Amino acid sequence: MMFSAKKSIAAEPRRPRRAGTGRRDGRRGNTLRVFCAISLLIGVSAVAFVYFLSGGVALSATDSGDSSPPARRANQPVANEITPEQQAAVERGLEYLASRQNAEGSFGNAGAYGATAAITALSGIAFMADGNLPGRGKYGDNVKKAVQFIVRNQQESGLFTTSAFQGEMYSHGFATLFIGEVYGMTGDDQIKENLQRAVRLIERCQNNEGGWRYQPAPVDADISVTICQIMALRSARDAGIKTDAAVMEKALAYVKKCQNADGGFSYQASTGGESGFARTAAGTASLYYAGKFQDNSVTRGLNYLSRFIPGPEEVDAQGHFFYGQYYAVQAMFLAGGKYWGDWYPAIRELLVKRQDKVSGSWPGEVDPDYCTAMALIILQMPNRYLPVFNGKGPGS
Repeated sequence: MMFSAKKSIAAEPRRPRRAGTGRRDGRRGNTLRVFCAISLLIGVSAVAFVYFLSGGVALSATDSGDSSPPARRANQPVANEITPEQQAAVERGLEYLASRQNAEGSFGNAGAYGATAAITALSGIAFMADGNLPGRGKYGDNVKKAVQFIVRNQQESGLFTTSAFQGEMYSHGFATLFIGEVYGMTGDDQIKENLQRAVRLIERCQNNEGGWRYQPAPVDADISVTICQIMALRSARDAGIKTDAAVMEKALAYVKKCQNADGGFSYQASTGGESGFARTAAGTASLYYAGKFQDNSVTRGLNYLSRFIPGPEEVDAQGHFFYGQYYAVQAMFLAGGKYWGDWYPAIRELLVKRQDKVSGSWPGEVDPDYCTAMALIILQMPNRYLPVFNGKGPGS
């Protein structure tokens, strides 16, 4: 079902529900309370209860336990986490990005691929990270047009795509994440079926190793495309869309096979290869989104990433700067404590410095819209608006 012109979302600007609040979460809270009461009466094991809370992904004893000090168990706001310089950079960046939207709602013009579902989705997420929703907030119309563009370009198979370039599952993963976040924060039934069909496509395209690759077919896998699908599935499940728990379990097994002895991650499990910053950021974030909150594999990944804390003169870290930093900041946010406290101020200062102060954009790989959207998502992590970033690890 395509996005309807019917006005299903109130037009008045207001701040979105934060994750963990609202009627949907109230119902979830009541369900959990009832489950706890029944558990006490019939003696349900702690392991089963953790399995229930985790949405069906079984967690080991190390996953559920947290022996860290209280200050490390919650991602408490860091002093001066949001600075005047960061706020000014975000405002300039959002203004620039809004000016780049095409009439049909898409983003991405100057790069090799043109307007794509992936860049459009990331741009929409950047606006949502500021508190905007379709029809609500300063950039509410930009979000609404982005949603309309993406759902108009959904194929009968469920695939979100705008071109036949080599990375269709990249576009589909980012687009599904965006639609999942919109549905989860608005409950707009006009896009529910679009999201359900997108999820079913992801599940059908998982290969026998447990991962995904560029094309919508279960023939190959790499960690870069796999993280896109894991996040998309997690966002949809958070929004109340039914997902196959076995798919996430297989994806988790695939990601763990990509981890090397040094804690970093290789590009593919089947061929191995050396560790790298961007793929380790993706791999570590994948573990959190797949349900591994407290595990040695997570700690090893975080420690490997810590070798790449951004410095004041850094331009790149083994290539794919914005892609790598996008996932690295998520991993550090979900880890919380010292990981987040060390990483975020460093990347915040570097991005503020790298911004084009005239246009408000960020230069870099692929396309200025892509780089700017990525930079804005990174800088706005302290806002804590997007549900997909909440409740996935000790830091969130």
